[in-house]
Amino acid sequence: MRRIRLSPRLSTEELEQRYRVTHDPTERSRWQILWLLSKGLLAREVAESTGYSAYWIGQIARRYNVEGPASMEDRRHTTTAHHPATLLSSAHLEELRQALSGPAPHGDRWTSRTVADWMAARLGRPVAKQRGWDYLQRLGARLRQPRPRHVAASAEDQAAFKKGLAD
Repeated sequence: MRRIRLSPRLSTEELEQRYRVTHDPTERSRWQILWLLSKGLLAREVAESTGYSAYWIGQIARRYNVEGPASMEDRRHTTTAHHPATLLSSAHLEELRQALSGPAPHGDRWTSRTVADWMAARLGRPVAKQRGWDYLQRLGARLRQPRPRHVAASAEDQAAFKKGLAD
């Protein structure tokens, strides 16, 4: 098995230092992998000690060789893929807030599907039910319905009920 060669961007000591001082767990693992590779270990040996596959170790080394030390940063914290742009403008958002304070369009309750339909009508395109739920949560909407009331009972019925409890 061939050894993975790293481009001479950082020394073995610098790689170890970055491994030791990094607090992000993902970045820490990547620096550890690079440090162990720079010490001459095979990908198989690094895989045994880190729990990563030899393939993934090769991918990390390849990224480091091509893009440099900055590529070891955990990009999941900075990417916009997990934070899509909002669908509703601030005007539509305020309009939805007002709509939620009143009755739902068909006399039922505001649900994720109802909100998604409301949004689709405003945006002119289909909106997933999940987005309706997201906006219900974002606006702090809560299901509000009155507590159920008991049927009014006569004094005799109440007395009979209380007597039944005592028996």
